[in-house]
Amino acid sequence: MTITLNRNEEQLTGLLNVHLEEADYRDAVEQQIKETSKKAQFKGFRPGKVPAGLVRKMYGKGILADEINRLLGRSVDEHLKTNNVKILGEPLPLPSDVDFDTAKEFDFQFELGLLPDFELPADKQVELKRPAVTLDDATLAETHEQITRQYGETTNPEVSEASDYLFGKLKKAGAEGEGQTVLLPINKVTSGQERFVGVKAGDTLTFDLSEAFGNDAGAIRSFSGLSKEEASGATGDYELEVEKVNRTAAPEDNQELFDKVFGPEAVTSKEEFDAKVRETVLENYTRESDNLVNRRLIDAMIDATPIQIPTEFFKKWLVRANEGKLDAATVEQHYSDYERELKWSLIRNKVVEDTNLRVERDEIRDRVLDKILGQFGGSMQMTDEMRQGMAGFADNYLKQDNGKHYVEEYEAILAEKVVEALRGKVVVTDEPVTAAEFRNQNEG
Repeated sequence: MTITLNRNEEQLTGLLNVHLEEADYRDAVEQQIKETSKKAQFKGFRPGKVPAGLVRKMYGKGILADEINRLLGRSVDEHLKTNNVKILGEPLPLPSDVDFDTAKEFDFQFELGLLPDFELPADKQVELKRPAVTLDDATLAETHEQITRQYGETTNPEVSEASDYLFGKLKKAGAEGEGQTVLLPINKVTSGQERFVGVKAGDTLTFDLSEAFGNDAGAIRSFSGLSKEEASGATGDYELEVEKVNRTAAPEDNQELFDKVFGPEAVTSKEEFDAKVRETVLENYTRESDNLVNRRLIDAMIDATPIQIPTEFFKKWLVRANEGKLDAATVEQHYSDYERELKWSLIRNKVVEDTNLRVERDEIRDRVLDKILGQFGGSMQMTDEMRQGMAGFADNYLKQDNGKHYVEEYEAILAEKVVEALRGKVVVTDEPVTAAEFRNQNEG
């Protein structure tokens, strides 16, 4: 067997030539013919007594093709690994005119996409802004409204007041269909609020949606279910067909409410409750801010890391690897996105290799257990026996679908470790913003 690689460094492609001689595959083919003879069943022959010559005549061509394909796959992989040839995806076999009936020697060619070495940006070269959210009274008031809606007593009065919600179907005026189910907060209407007061079930309101909410797309999205683009473009008249009026009385500030919101005896006074609400809201914004920084970090590292990509090969490989799902036109249309995904994958793999990152099985199991506890609001008290039982449940979950869940959790943890490793290479500067500004900046 002879394997040679012709490299085109300018286009980052390679042509791998494989020449097979009969000695390379003869023994494997003969062994497979013998194995097939033991299993084959032919009329007139006892099981296991079928002559090898008959098997060769009936199945020899297929056996030869299978063995050569196995030999090619194994030999190409070994050659690339031994010679440290870094490639994109997999080798793409070029069409070949192979005569398995008479030929003894064979030649095959594979097209390769080559990946050059690259270096990450120097430490502290990349700078990022981290939104440092400060809470305002309006945000805290919204949080208390949410607590009221969740834990207060809801009734359905006949006529609406300014603090009520209108439940019904919203659609563009004159549009077909029943519309989108919404729960419209009257107190968030900034223009023409009086039109929403005194409304009854069965009434239909026609109003300029954007004008009613002060051209605030975020406010519209929060109750309408419209996308960021739809909410921004929600101009003109809309119709709300009111089905009922919702009114929720604020729950009493007592221990029962405190326990429902934060768990038994977590807080024991109104002052502690208000402080805990503020702390929890701020923690949520801090977590969202950190997540935003991580996303910005990924984009920044992709932009700051020069990686040459074999573009034409990559496009061809995407179509071949996703046969039936992607065509050349779709790849061309979204190529920049595919290339960014590839570059991040290469950066991630380099960080894993350079820093020797590992994910242990216990980490994966603990992650699943945390998810289970999260379903109980994190307030469930676990005994050692309960934790052991749930650990068994977690192990069974990770084995399902041929280990699909295990791989998903592994990749998630590894991705977090990669980002954490890169956080040490960048300069992060806090940028004070209000909660409202943060929400508006990061909609959608």
